[in-house]
Amino acid sequence: MTRVRVQRLAGHLLSSSVARPPATKAALLSVCSFHTGPVCTATFTPTSSPPTAHPCTSSRRRTSPFSPSRTASIRQQSTTAATATSPAAFDGRTGSAYGSRSGSVMSTALLSDTITAPGTGPSTDPRFPELFPDAALSPAYPSPLPERARQSAKLAALHARLALSPRLPLETLARALVDASADPSPRFNNAGLAYVGATLINYHVSEWLMCKYPRLPMVILYGAMKAYAGPQALADIARQWGVEAAAAPGAEVDPGLLQYSLQADRQQVRRWGYQRAEAKNLKKYKWRHGISSRVVFDDDFGDTLDDAEDVNSEPTAGSLDDASTSASVSELGGSMDADEKTKIAEEVHANAVRAISGAIFAHGGREAVKSFVRAHVLSRQLDLERLFRFKLPTRELSYLCARENFEPPVARLEAETGRRSLTPVFVVGIYSGPDKLGEGAAATLDHARAKAAMNALKAWYLYSPGDNVRVPSDTLQEGALPWEPAYVDIGEIL
Repeated sequence: MTRVRVQRLAGHLLSSSVARPPATKAALLSVCSFHTGPVCTATFTPTSSPPTAHPCTSSRRRTSPFSPSRTASIRQQSTTAATATSPAAFDGRTGSAYGSRSGSVMSTALLSDTITAPGTGPSTDPRFPELFPDAALSPAYPSPLPERARQSAKLAALHARLALSPRLPLETLARALVDASADPSPRFNNAGLAYVGATLINYHVSEWLMCKYPRLPMVILYGAMKAYAGPQALADIARQWGVEAAAAPGAEVDPGLLQYSLQADRQQVRRWGYQRAEAKNLKKYKWRHGISSRVVFDDDFGDTLDDAEDVNSEPTAGSLDDASTSASVSELGGSMDADEKTKIAEEVHANAVRAISGAIFAHGGREAVKSFVRAHVLSRQLDLERLFRFKLPTRELSYLCARENFEPPVARLEAETGRRSLTPVFVVGIYSGPDKLGEGAAATLDHARAKAAMNALKAWYLYSPGDNVRVPSDTLQEGALPWEPAYVDIGEIL
């Protein structure tokens, strides 16, 4: 009676007379389809009656309690099978400390027939996946196994939603959604792909801005790059794609969810730039932060690198593990405020977009990632006029006319209404000889003249040769025309 009750609770009401089908070598190797190397096939020893893999069966299943003697025998046989499969595996991943995660799959497949418990037989109902006797002894991986990517509906939907190439496998897309805080192994997280994707995104955004708006000041150029490819902008893109974050990372999480941890130490993706010795004093004492020094020393967005960021070299497998953290739980006293959590979430979502771009470059090439950046990053609308801030617009306009050998600018009142009322309006135009440079309307004459000078300066800075401007990366295509030098402005006025 007890045995029947346990079987009903487990969802496997099977009679003892049901015989399992005979096992073949091909059937067992299908369980280990993700890892088909010589190590997996050379050490194969078929058993008498291994179970048949069910479509809804995961690589690690939950188990029911065993007796102490039987648990000890399972641990001994599991260790022997894992050692025979991969002598170098010491944490369940073959090859190295962070090798393939399919080593435990073969060992558990060999043990599932010899040791079973009431209610742990092969499942015939897809609503109740097959229980796994060795689940309690298998290592707890920090992220889902790569072979689970083929079973994720969220991952397939994201792949189709982004119109990705079939050459980009779902396993790589799943890896792009695993942050370094969820899985510290550089072979299973997205740190390397995010570094490559960040470099490609910043390159295509910068060349497009410099060729389309050749007169932009460097301050405005840095602001435009951050508006297109900054962490907050890329995080918004990830949320628009429908990327959802998991509550907590783990092997049981759907591979289509973004995985990161707030408790674990976060690793920084290396960026170009030089770590200044006076970086702390720039903000503390308001030291002068010139444009020339920002171009030479700082990162792609003109921001100084913090002490927690490691720079001046490309990432390696060992350096990514040893990188410092930007927000450690111990430094925050074991808790985080809402702003810190939001900042970490934005950075993780941005790294996911960068990692997907890096994966597209790895499987599709430079033209594929260029089209991807144009379609998802540069297609967003940005009002560049709102980035300008002028302190002395009339003086700057006078310097511009003197540098370009124009006649000195003159402000003229073109129209007015309600001069003696509570809401007057004055329309002032700025002229350089017979040419009208700009026009502005305001409630006072001085304000209208300043707005006219601002509009004239914006018209000068926002000059563009056209929408379909040619960029240097266009010459990398096969059969492309030779590069014609793009127009480059002399520089800023003030």
